[in-house]
Amino acid sequence: MKLEQKYTALLGDVQRRASGLDMAQSTARLRLCFEVLGLASAIDGDCATRLGRYGLSEGKFVLLFLLRGEPQGLPPHVLAERAGVTRGTVTGLLDGLERDGFLTRHADQLDRRKLLVRLSVKGESVAATLVDEHAQWIASLFADFTAEEMQLLSSLLEKAWRKTDRSQA
Repeated sequence: MKLEQKYTALLGDVQRRASGLDMAQSTARLRLCFEVLGLASAIDGDCATRLGRYGLSEGKFVLLFLLRGEPQGLPPHVLAERAGVTRGTVTGLLDGLERDGFLTRHADQLDRRKLLVRLSVKGESVAATLVDEHAQWIASLFADFTAEEMQLLSSLLEKAWRKTDRSQA
């Protein structure tokens, strides 16, 4: 797997300073981490390109996904909670989606102080197409893996995840 230039430079520097068997193993582990980061970056970049064709970011896509199948709509604070973003962030995402015609905001019929967000006809159409298309693309990345390979990869990633600071939080 070809590493990104920044990772190649870092790895080269470590290798120049390295000596001994332990350092060789350490360098191999570092390379593996860079390969994982490179794969994640490639997937992230491909996602951005694919969603960008529809004028969407990942954050906007997540909101379309969450609103799909919610004909009554959802309040912005619920969208923020489900998307794992702040209320301020969700407001900005909703503003962009509304401006681009993907959704509308309405007062709740039972409590007019509350706001509900619903997909527009355009939003429903794009969400129906894009959610399935995106899921199929993501699944295709691992189409050549056997069930055993997927389980092994998942277990190995989990093993590395447990060493991160975030897993401890």
